[in-house]
Parts: sequence; structure tokens; C-alpha cells
Amino acid sequence: MSDRTRRIEFGDFQTPPRLAYDVCRLLEEFGIQPDSVIEPTCGVGAFVLAALDTFPAAGSVFGLDCNGRHVDELRSRLRARGEAHRVRLEEADFFGMDWGNNLSSMAGNLLVLGNLPWVTNAAIGAIGGANLPAKSNFMNRVGFDAIGGKSNFDISEWMLLEILRWFSGRSGDIAMLVKTAVARKVLAYARKRGVLIETSSLHSIDAKREFGAAVDACLLVVRLTDNPARVEYDYTVFESLSAPTGHRVGHRSGFAVGDMAAFESHAFLMGHSPQKWRSGIKHDASQVMELRRTDAGLVNGGGEIVDLEETYLFPMMKGSDIGSGKAWRGTYMLVPQRQVGEPTDPIRDRAPRTWAYLEGHAGALDARRSIIYLKNPRYSIFGVGDYAFRPWRIAICSLYKTLSFRLQPPIEGRPVMFDDTVYYVSFDDEAEARDTLARLQSEPAQRLLRSLIFWDEKRPIKTGILNALDWSLLDGMGGIRSRPQQVLNPVP
Repeated sequence: MSDRTRRIEFGDFQTPPRLAYDVCRLLEEFGIQPDSVIEPTCGVGAFVLAALDTFPAAGSVFGLDCNGRHVDELRSRLRARGEAHRVRLEEADFFGMDWGNNLSSMAGNLLVLGNLPWVTNAAIGAIGGANLPAKSNFMNRVGFDAIGGKSNFDISEWMLLEILRWFSGRSGDIAMLVKTAVARKVLAYARKRGVLIETSSLHSIDAKREFGAAVDACLLVVRLTDNPARVEYDYTVFESLSAPTGHRVGHRSGFAVGDMAAFESHAFLMGHSPQKWRSGIKHDASQVMELRRTDAGLVNGGGEIVDLEETYLFPMMKGSDIGSGKAWRGTYMLVPQRQVGEPTDPIRDRAPRTWAYLEGHAGALDARRSIIYLKNPRYSIFGVGDYAFRPWRIAICSLYKTLSFRLQPPIEGRPVMFDDTVYYVSFDDEAEARDTLARLQSEPAQRLLRSLIFWDEKRPIKTGILNALDWSLLDGMGGIRSRPQQVLNPVP
């Protein structure tokens, strides 16, 4: 295994010693004085050494890592310091460790700290790696979410949820360097599952400077209690480890809220969208299913000139087109179904050239790995239904860091299809579409949505947030039509 592949599989970003000491000093300022310390992915030992110096009263320090070279290096460093007797080191896999047995021997207040792998299960799978937990739908997703993009997760997310389970019936503390989006997900999950959190906070770090990683990252600090009366799920976000003050993030109506004042003044708009926001089409075969018009004719992603009937061809725009406000670029999508699961065999008679084209590229289409294709008719796609064929639509790109809705009319007399980075609602009537756009662009709608969006996330705009806005409560000019009494839900 190459060093690069190992780094990808194990998310091996070693913590700079200075950063580890800064973290431990901050924990000391919080009044954290552990009796036992666990570093579950200790690497070459930055956190183990910092903990030994910062928490001299800790009677038990346990370091674990699956990389034997890292463990040997840390063991040598401890011997040189004369502290090998203070630390138990083990070369082992986090996912295979009998944590229950190990935890039972650690008395008193427990601190679990460190730097978990910054890698997703999809990235590990792409390189054929095996550093994964046993397969399970651990977030309890349903339907398409359980087998589609939402089932991709950061390994650190799974590990943190496992670590939270260690504190069932005991108090203690967790301090982990993780992606900021992971920290928020874990805190939301903990609230949903009733984990007894007394206080929690996020402290931003410069991941580019510290690790050379272009991600938003933070130190997540969670203080757990065994007293249900002391539970608090709102948390504070600090701009750095040294920032003296921060802003509060709460959980309201099932969402993390970044701007509490904006949310509470516009919470009357929370409810259900009059129309469900949909994702664009998922086909996982852009070389075959996406084409562009040239002087020579239609050309697919492989540069092949093809001759197809118009029956199953629709104008197409990508998320980057929607997000940047670009005009249509003469691209098309081949849409072989109007409903998910619809038979594709009729294409043979209705559009024989299109059928021959699909047959000619069957190898590429059959090679699509997702189970959603294996369990449906050959050449299937996803993200289609009656809604996909209405002529007018309002679209937004989930990846862009701006809350910009776009009205998209039909092109060449046909509805425009989007890729699966776009969310949209569709209409038969232009006037209704324009009226809805005005409501979505109104200040009340924008302020509510912004209070629920965290722009550091990979897909900051989510259908769950869009579907929670009841735009029917606004009039066509973007003003407030009615303002019903709103009862907030601070905690479950």
C-alpha cells in the first residue's frame, strides 16, 4: 500500500504538537481534570504527550492505533521521556476493539480526545480499503436515502457516535478535532437520541494551516452528565481556540439553527412546503446520458457523434449552470423513463435508434455500481415522476454558497432536466411559478432559510430545509399574508 493510499484510507493527518497542547490547555481552562484518558487513534502521540503534561493526575492513559510504525515511534518517545509506565499502548483496529471490556477498567472521570480520521466511507471504498465499521444503516435512513448519496458518511461520524455510547450511565468529556459538519451532525444525533449532554461547543481551527486540508474543521468539546436535569442541547460556536466569546446554535423544530434571532422572528413560516422540493435526475453515466448539440450533430461525453430520436431527449442544465446563472449551453439529457421503475423495453419500438444507442452502451450502464440500478429495469434512472415533466420550474444548486433561486422556463418547448446537485419545484403555469419565486425571494423567507443553513457544509442547501418553508403564508409580492401563532420547540 502506498503512503498516499494509506493516508486516504486511514485519514492519517497527524496533529501538530503545538495544536495538541493548545487543545489540552483549553480543556484545562474548562475545568476538565480526567482520571482516565483515551486516545483512540493516537498516531505518533501528539495528544498522548500533551495529555500527560497537562493532566498529571490522570492515573490511566490508553493509546490505540492500527499503524504499528506509529505505535512503535510513540513507545520510543515515551521511553525517552521516562514515562512508558504511565501509558498503555496497543496496536489494534478501533472497529474491532472490545471497548466495553477496556472501559470497565477505567474508573473515575473519563476524557476521550484526539483527531479521528478525516475520510468518508465512499473514499475508502473507492480505493478498495477495508478500514470501515461493519455495514449498517447507522443513521436509520429510509428509502432512497439509505442507499443513495445520504448513506455516505465520514468515518469520524460513526466513531464519535460509538464514543458517545461509551458514556451511557457515566459522566465524562469528549474533545475531538473533526470536520465542522460532522460535529453538527453528531450533536444533532445526540439530541435526537437523548444523550445526556451538559454542555458542548465548537472551536474553529485553520485546517489548511494545521493539516493542509481544505475543509472547515473544529475542536468539538462535549461534556456529558449522568443527571438528566442538567441536559442542554444548544451549544456555542467560537471562531478559534482562543476566542473569548462565541455565538449560540440551537435546535428548534428538528433543525440546527445558526441565527436564533432570525429564526425566532420568522418561525411562523415553518411547516410544510406547498410542493415537495425534488432532486434532479440521477443516472451515474454522464458519458452516455448527457449530450451536446454541435455542427456535426449530437455528441456524447465520449466524443461520439450519435443519431437519436427527439422522443427521450430533453434540454439539460447542471448545478453549476443554475448556481452561476449561466444560459443554456445546448446540452441534453437522455431520459428513458417518466416514472421510477417504469419498463424501458417500449423504447425499442417507440425510438429504435435510441434503443440501439442504449444497447450499444449497455456495458457502461450495466457497470453502474449502485444497488438502485440492479433492482430496477435495465437503463433505469432516478429522480423522475410527473413533476419532472411540468414546463416551468424554480431551481437552486445545493452546492453553491448562495441562496439564489432561478426561474427556469421550458427550452425548445420541453421542460429542462437537471443533474442531481439541483433541487427544484415545478409548475404547469408561468404565473404561478413567478408568484412562487417572489415568495421565495422575499425577506421573511430568505431570513428563515439562512438561519437554518450552514455554509461550510459540502451541500449547504438541503431539501429538508427547503421543504420546511411554507411559502403559502406569504403573498405574491413577498409580503406576509397571514401570521399564525407559532409554538417553538426548543428541545424534544
